[in-house]
Amino acid sequence: MEIEQLRQFLAVAEHQNFTRAAEFIGLSQPALSRSIARLEEELGQPVFERQTRKVKLTDSGQLLLRRAQQLIGIVDDTIAEISDDGESGRIRIAAIPTIAPFYLPEILKTFAAAHPGATVTVQEDTTDHLLKRCTQGEIDLAILALPITVKYLEIEPLFDEELQIVLAPDHPLAKKKQLRLTDIEPLPFVLLDEAHCLSDNIQTFCRQRSFDPVSVERTSQLAMVQELVSLNHGVSMVPAMAVNLDESDRRIYRSIAGNKPTRTIAMVWNPYRFQSQLLEKFKALVRNSV
Repeated sequence: MEIEQLRQFLAVAEHQNFTRAAEFIGLSQPALSRSIARLEEELGQPVFERQTRKVKLTDSGQLLLRRAQQLIGIVDDTIAEISDDGESGRIRIAAIPTIAPFYLPEILKTFAAAHPGATVTVQEDTTDHLLKRCTQGEIDLAILALPITVKYLEIEPLFDEELQIVLAPDHPLAKKKQLRLTDIEPLPFVLLDEAHCLSDNIQTFCRQRSFDPVSVERTSQLAMVQELVSLNHGVSMVPAMAVNLDESDRRIYRSIAGNKPTRTIAMVWNPYRFQSQLLEKFKALVRNSV
């Protein structure tokens, strides 16, 4: 049983599909299938149950998954610790889609200028997927929005951010400088898919004030939410970091009077994995950017 073989096994377990796993690790699908077959032959047990379009872990595969994650974690942490000089090496950063394009670019630019020998890889995904990858050691640091309910991860709140109402310029409410909850309560909302925590933030704020936002359309990208609002499909709430970068005259933004809707941005990492000097420097940069 080889380390690379275990990495390939973990890729198949993650993607639940040989073809997608092969694309992810840059290996041909037949070569990956042969590698897993040799692993199963060595173990004397199948680790995957082959189905029509996906694979599922067997009981033996579930046991191997836990052990493989531990072994790969030990190997990766050992290599990282031995080679840790604080200037070179790789760190893996991730953020949710409603944070990554607005918050990370300036931080990445500053970090690259200060540490030209470092390699920073960036992933963008939903909260649930990033928490799983952080727990498994596939990413070193995630920038997310609270609430986060997960064990064994370190969570450090960074700052609170206002959510502003976005309207088409010719919307009847556009003449108002500030809006009240009674203004938006009867309006149709354009929201992100349920997998995105921003929708939870919006719905929680509204429900705490005794009304449910009526969602008429859902999309997977914040930019599409803004475009649909521009076309008078409804209204929505957008984080201030996205508002600040929106130079379009096809929509306007308004604050809600009184108790404003907000979300809390936080850093998340696995304290049981090796924390390199580069990663600590990146955390410090994020803290100082607040």
